[in-house]
Amino acid sequence: MSEPTVSFTQMKDGTKEDYELLHKMEQPYLAMTADRIMRELRMQADETMAGYKITRLEHGLQSATRAENDGADVDWIVATLLHDIGDGLAPQNHDRFAAEIIRPFVRDEVAWTVEHHGMFQMLYYAHHYGWDPEERQKYKDHPYFQTCADFCERWDQSSFDPDYDMKPLEHFEPMVREVFARKAYDEAVMCMGEVRGLPEVG
Repeated sequence: MSEPTVSFTQMKDGTKEDYELLHKMEQPYLAMTADRIMRELRMQADETMAGYKITRLEHGLQSATRAENDGADVDWIVATLLHDIGDGLAPQNHDRFAAEIIRPFVRDEVAWTVEHHGMFQMLYYAHHYGWDPEERQKYKDHPYFQTCADFCERWDQSSFDPDYDMKPLEHFEPMVREVFARKAYDEAVMCMGEVRGLPEVG
């Protein structure tokens, strides 16, 4: 027996019953978001980063391992694991792509950091191309500026080492599932405007 379908071929012609049906049928799909995230990460195990010593997945695993070793909470660990997940489909704006994936489920500070890390990373290499390495200064008065700078310094730019003892993807899977099982856009989770920064180390 085939699944029920809506009556319309244009959205504007849909009935209340149509949209109630779609809402009901959407719930299992939403619940499988973590499965799709994990599938995408596993695909990155075979994607080399041209010119780098590690794969895309290894960069995420290494970054997330560093975050966890520093005592970061689950929001940071999952965001760090996923911060470059957009490289495949959106290489020109991978940071914003990744941020939109996590934004409904993590603190605002974390999503903002992922969204802007591409610009902040320019500090380390832009001068070699004749670009402005301090383009990030346009956000110097933003409350999350230092958090993003610290994220790049401690967990991102340092995570291209094939000899680093990174934890496997299976270690992080329960954390991914925990975060994506949250209610989307929960104000109690998002903590808009709240500055916590990265955990102190040493």
